[in-house]
Amino acid sequence: MTTHSGARPDTTVRRTPLLQHAPLPDMLLEALSQDHEIVDFNTLTAAAFRERAPEFEILLTNGEDTVARERMQSLPALGLIANFGVGYDGIDMQAAADHGVRVSNTPDVLTDDVADLAMGLLLAASRQFPAAQRFLESGGWAAGGFTWTRRVSGSRLGIVGMGRIGEAVARRAWAFDMPVRYFSRRQKPGMGYECEPLLMGLATWADALVVCLPGGKETKGLIDAKILQALGPQGILVNVGRGSVVEEDALIRTLHAGELGGAGLDVFATEPRVPNELQGLPNVVLTPHIGSATWQTRQAMSALVVENIRAYQQGLPLVTPVG
Repeated sequence: MTTHSGARPDTTVRRTPLLQHAPLPDMLLEALSQDHEIVDFNTLTAAAFRERAPEFEILLTNGEDTVARERMQSLPALGLIANFGVGYDGIDMQAAADHGVRVSNTPDVLTDDVADLAMGLLLAASRQFPAAQRFLESGGWAAGGFTWTRRVSGSRLGIVGMGRIGEAVARRAWAFDMPVRYFSRRQKPGMGYECEPLLMGLATWADALVVCLPGGKETKGLIDAKILQALGPQGILVNVGRGSVVEEDALIRTLHAGELGGAGLDVFATEPRVPNELQGLPNVVLTPHIGSATWQTRQAMSALVVENIRAYQQGLPLVTPVG
């Protein structure tokens, strides 16, 4: 005779928990929440985190976040850090290697948007678009014309970092009849552009420098006061790489001293804080780290994060691994 306990079997499918370690777009969170439980680290108490830490195999982060060795050590099951962004200098890669943690990012899909913004910042800073609009809106036009500015077409463009984004900037500069030279860790044969072996040489030659370098110890403070002064009182600095690459205090000093012609900045040393000394200057254009912030690119970045997580869970090679 068969007996029954009366208890029904649990048919609930438990969704895999993912630890969200940094702000992420709603479209990504909605896509992931179909198959996963998204747990926001910032909503957990210390006790709740310790209790749930062994559950998390996957950590979600973004390109501005910091994932230190201590965080990895606190997650005993961690196997993947899925980064929504191309930059990963905030992730301790040595610690990830030591703990056997794989890392993915979202390269390529944001290249065109960042390059577009770089050219936009160069045009806006050189021609002083924001200052011209403020001049018009304040009624200044009625009293006379706006100050003359500097031409972009035909000017010499130096690119610091000839990776994917640097190459895309160079292609856009071609349409403006701009001679291009670049500085990079390695010369790239077949580029069609001259490689300057010294950054100082590039800054001395160029009318404008576009910085496309990632952050990290190797590039920290690479653009210092000497480089800015070599670029000169007519030169324009554009930074779409990482704020840490430029010595921000030196940039402020050279701008206020008239030793640099202008700047277009999308990234800053301690985001989201932007020094007051950079704001309100007619020859400085500032944007809040929006290089990849278009609907099309953010959708593509979200899709890459989902694909990398799916590949990891299926035991397949990551689509866009780091390292």
